[in-house]
Amino acid sequence: MSTETKEKIVPLVSSGTAGPLGALHLPRLWLKVSLANAGALPEGYDECGSGFDALTLSSLGIDRQKAIDFIRQRKPTYMEFEEWVVANGKTDKATIDQLNAAIRGYNHGDDLAQRMRGASKIGNASVKDAVTLNTIEDLDEVHARLNRT
Repeated sequence: MSTETKEKIVPLVSSGTAGPLGALHLPRLWLKVSLANAGALPEGYDECGSGFDALTLSSLGIDRQKAIDFIRQRKPTYMEFEEWVVANGKTDKATIDQLNAAIRGYNHGDDLAQRMRGASKIGNASVKDAVTLNTIEDLDEVHARLNRT
């Protein structure tokens, strides 16, 4: 039996979300890989890309391919994945605080931020942070899917 599904699910967990460990973006990373594994990640979403995914894994000392393989093969709950990260990575408070500061402080480049604000009808030109812009982009994607005629 195939694990593929025809329904595509927008990963609405924000990069600004943390689980009990406190590491931002980790729940979104788990969700995207889990959705991709089930064939449910929409086109245009990276399963485990070079942005916040790579930053999160490298900051926590987790090998990208090992994390992907663990999620694909074991199909863990989020808490099982977080426990695996604790057992296999660097998850002390200072490391997590540094990761979280990097995620909270990351702004898209001016051109990309301007394009994203325009596409999402964000009138405030000071909104440049990737967490906010990416979240609004996901919400717009859900809105578009719900309102297709």
